[in-house]
Amino acid sequence: MIDPVAINFGPVKIHWYGIIMAFGFLIAYFVSQKLAKYRNISKKDISDYFTYFVISAILGARIFAVILNYKIYLSNPWEIFAVWHGGMAIHGGIIGVFLATYYFAKKRKIKFYDLLDIMVIPTALGLSMGRIGNFINQEFYGRPTLLPWGVYFDNLQEKRHPSQIYESIKNLIIFSITLKLFLFKKLKSGTIFWAFILLYSVLRFSVEFFKDMPTFLNLTYGQIISIPLAITSIYFLKKIGKPLNNNK
Repeated sequence: MIDPVAINFGPVKIHWYGIIMAFGFLIAYFVSQKLAKYRNISKKDISDYFTYFVISAILGARIFAVILNYKIYLSNPWEIFAVWHGGMAIHGGIIGVFLATYYFAKKRKIKFYDLLDIMVIPTALGLSMGRIGNFINQEFYGRPTLLPWGVYFDNLQEKRHPSQIYESIKNLIIFSITLKLFLFKKLKSGTIFWAFILLYSVLRFSVEFFKDMPTFLNLTYGQIISIPLAITSIYFLKKIGKPLNNNK
């Protein structure tokens, strides 16, 4: 396995997870700048918004992760701030970004859904990269398997599903679909965002079957959250309506 620490300067350690996160946000910035013109949003507005996006995504994802794994952090509270060690809950990040976007859009008089439609596309790409960081950190690994691509993680006696890689591929698929919809279909504002939520929920529900996670009523936390999110996304997609026309 790859050492989670990329660079070691004595007491100062730079983790691969942190590098990947930083790189993911950097790519998201440039992709969002390119997509902004399709919704008549200035590059300055996107640049200013990006600060809100990054802070709300990290805070929301971390707070949610800490709440879900509070027993771990009670015994080591300083670990709450060590985001480079991993431990981010995407659902919390989505909530954080949703609230921050609403505030920023109202402040700048920009269409709320236009911002969300733009940002979910690089977000999917960033999430794909982030799962590679989870793999390097050897967290969120899968259930035991005899399949040839199973992986031996440290301190485990049996091969496991590389569920982090499954998640990475899942998010890359979502990125490809949402980008294609955004560029080649003239859809009503908000359609891309709710399509992202639907795709993420359905595919996340499927991938969770391979993960070694605590369950409630035979469902993992990710599956339980995915069900209402999928239903909500279908409701809003129907409410928003059909495409304005087939092509731009």
